Amino acid sequence: MAREPRRFVIVNGIGDTVVQFRGPLVRALVSRGHAVTVSTPRPAERGPAVVEAEIRALGADCVFSPLDRTGVNPLRERATRAHFRALFDALRPHGVFASNPKPVFHAIPAARACSVPRRVAMITGLGHAFIARSLRARLLRLAATGLYRRSMRAATTVFFQNGDDFAEFERRGLLRAGCDVRRCAGSGVDLAAFAERPQPAGAPVFLMVARFLADKGIREFVEAARIVRRAEPAARFRLIGWIDANPAAIRRAELDAWIREGCIEHAGRLDDVRGELAAASVFVLPSYREGTPKSVLEAMATGRAIVTTDAPGCRETVEPGVNGVLVPTRDSLALADACLALARDPARRAAMGHASRRRAETVFDATLVNRDILEALDA
Repeated sequence: MAREPRRFVIVNGIGDTVVQFRGPLVRALVSRGHAVTVSTPRPAERGPAVVEAEIRALGADCVFSPLDRTGVNPLRERATRAHFRALFDALRPHGVFASNPKPVFHAIPAARACSVPRRVAMITGLGHAFIARSLRARLLRLAATGLYRRSMRAATTVFFQNGDDFAEFERRGLLRAGCDVRRCAGSGVDLAAFAERPQPAGAPVFLMVARFLADKGIREFVEAARIVRRAEPAARFRLIGWIDANPAAIRRAELDAWIREGCIEHAGRLDDVRGELAAASVFVLPSYREGTPKSVLEAMATGRAIVTTDAPGCRETVEPGVNGVLVPTRDSLALADACLALARDPARRAAMGHASRRRAETVFDATLVNRDILEALDA
């Protein structure tokens, strides 16, 4: 039964990718006649006017927040909480959907304080604080645990993108009794936007699309490229992405050295990766931990074999031996072995690519993911 028109606020933590990740959800809400406001930080790599225009083209309003995704300045954090309180007081939405850690930390408790009826949090991965082993990471993990506990008690529904993150929250006692907890297939993938493409001819091309963080396994990708290219010099390894403000980001000098060495090709940051996916033979993501990586889902929808890690979030994307290969984290040699085997077997690459598309259609369709979010929002 159709719902009466209402207002909803979608709170995102990365301005550069808000339309890529939440555009289908915005369209689904707008198609039902609802008013939508998208709250996102100002983009770091793209012009704010471009991002705002894209959001408005979806039929939604855009509000830039003061949220600092990686900062720890207490005054900035206080200003962010005040921003969301003021926004929700002014809009009086029926529901708030927040994804990424900082939006969940600040927007969900603010929504409860403003008596927003539906407060939906999506845990999109636990990130650097739960992966790194440094003293700084341990301190951040302690702070994040307290913030998650507070926000989980304010949420009416919590979506987890993988079972490992749910188990971590359970182990730490972060979920209140009786909370509506659900699993989802990541953020899903737009199957119409990412159509299946034929396998490219010629030498194999291994593609990685990611923010350039150590936690994404970028150094393992580069070392695997060195190993594979010694055995198969025609194989190509391409990197798409940018150096992030995250503490785990690599340095520009390191990237420049890899490019000069010639072991990888760097195409920079691209707003539209579909051409690169179509030209790739295999998609690679050696990440240490994810929620569910959208880059992998887009590669699967394009019909590409996947090589990724047997790590939380990554392992959910691959049925081993069917649509891809799982390798241990932080293991360049195992990664190289998997890539080399696929470099020498084009028929297997093609079969795995077709299986990836089928898996994207049956498990990771954004329409299915957004249907569950709409239900949780009472939209």
